[in-house]
Amino acid sequence: MTYQAARFAAVYALLRAAGDVADHWVQSDFCAQVKGATDTKPVEFVHEKTEEETVNGTVEGRRACAWHVTTYTATQAVVVVAGARVLDIRLHPGALAAALTVSAATHYAADRRVPEGLLERLAKATGKTRFYKLAAHGMNGAYALDQAWHHGWETAAAVIASRQEGDR
Repeated sequence: MTYQAARFAAVYALLRAAGDVADHWVQSDFCAQVKGATDTKPVEFVHEKTEEETVNGTVEGRRACAWHVTTYTATQAVVVVAGARVLDIRLHPGALAAALTVSAATHYAADRRVPEGLLERLAKATGKTRFYKLAAHGMNGAYALDQAWHHGWETAAAVIASRQEGDR
């Protein structure tokens, strides 16, 4: 295995692990529920502790999604930088920044979900509408397609981050 291949594998593993932590532990309940809100499809949010109820539209949805993507990307950055140091892997700062930008932009595009979400449109275009809408038998098609989208783009990001000047 080449050093570049090992670097790619390590960066991908770090991005993927950080992505799961960021999506499921770091993301706030508010962001998870409100990030797709629009004025035409508002989202009611009830705070878990205070039971305060708010109705959220486009502005709040954009802010919630932007904050989620910010914390998601920051989590990935911290994990990749720390992991690279521990593993003694040199990453070009520009390549890492480009990789994190790809991860952030594609994450926002998928998670914003408006007007008809990107992933819903892709599911429709590829004949996966029924799977996208599946919510039975312990399965959630929209979530599965969302995670597959993120994994795919994190793979692309890992390729970008693992490239170094002089690599063939």
